[in-house]
Amino acid sequence: MNAVAAVRSVRVTHYCPWAARKEPADSFLGGLSDAGIMERVARPDDAELVRMARLDRDWHAENVRSLAAISADGLEFERMDVVGATGMRDLVGSGAPRRAADGTEDWFVVTGQHPQALGSLAAPLFRALTRAGYRILYYAFDEASRTMPVCAAIAPFLTVLIHDEAPLSEAVCRALPRGCRTIHRSWVANLTPFQAPFVDAPERRILFLGSKLGMTPHRSRQIAHLSRHFSDRFVAISDHSVSVADQRGSLRYSAAFCPEGRKFTTPSMAATHTDRPFWSGCLGMIPVSEDSKTGGRLESLHRSGLIIRYPWADLAALTSACEHALEADTASRRAVYDHFNREETVGAVIAAAIAATPPEADAR
Repeated sequence: MNAVAAVRSVRVTHYCPWAARKEPADSFLGGLSDAGIMERVARPDDAELVRMARLDRDWHAENVRSLAAISADGLEFERMDVVGATGMRDLVGSGAPRRAADGTEDWFVVTGQHPQALGSLAAPLFRALTRAGYRILYYAFDEASRTMPVCAAIAPFLTVLIHDEAPLSEAVCRALPRGCRTIHRSWVANLTPFQAPFVDAPERRILFLGSKLGMTPHRSRQIAHLSRHFSDRFVAISDHSVSVADQRGSLRYSAAFCPEGRKFTTPSMAATHTDRPFWSGCLGMIPVSEDSKTGGRLESLHRSGLIIRYPWADLAALTSACEHALEADTASRRAVYDHFNREETVGAVIAAAIAATPPEADAR
């Protein structure tokens, strides 16, 4: 008779720049309001500044929602807490046991370049977290090991590092502890899996969602070409982003033209990309992405038929790829939707990383 594998109990505290003191994730999400945005912006009477702040807050709130819903075989996740910069000292001073009496593992999860916001306090705070019994998972992107000065300083305290650049800087590689689990993977969709229902009959249109920073002459030529060729079957939004509600609701089209990345001139970002292909797939759209470089995981997804790629700067191939995406049948879009919601969300990546990290004490 086979023994039943023990279930590991995991408690996550997630660092969110829009949070303050440590509190339950559902309490934080329920307390979000426009009043909180007005307190954060330098000029509350500037409508555009307030709009951008709201988009930023909603993006980070979606991270909280997606992480609060994570699950993995063999793990039982306790209620998730969030904490912001003002609550970090209290978190460290709370006297958390090295390991709870019931064996629950405490994990501190931080993403992006948020450790930099803690400045010179980042390393002492991370050291104190490890001494208090927290295991630290850092999901980095945007070339953090090279552009974030505190990255090497916090590296000795990491249990898991998920990074979006290859190779990591030498300074960070030297500083990582022997037992740190490193995973080369881009940022994916910060959506709760399957929260957006699959649409059997979407509008046969192509969506481009970019940003002002990404509007290079190359990208502008592509958008102008697609606008001429597809006319009203092509929708371009390039001022910054859209609200989470719009992502789930009104942007329910057949296909998405996705920028692959922003910093392809630097070797460490040669195989990376934005999150756009991933959340497009989660919404049931066929992602179309340029093979600007080697492409990393996007190339394997292309070979699996889950995205469509085309050669860099080839407008004829871009047109053909978009036509192909528009003609995808319901079964093909359903396969994309199912895969991306199961495998390509922030919560799924982090849950898998925690599950694959043995519960033994970290080797340092």
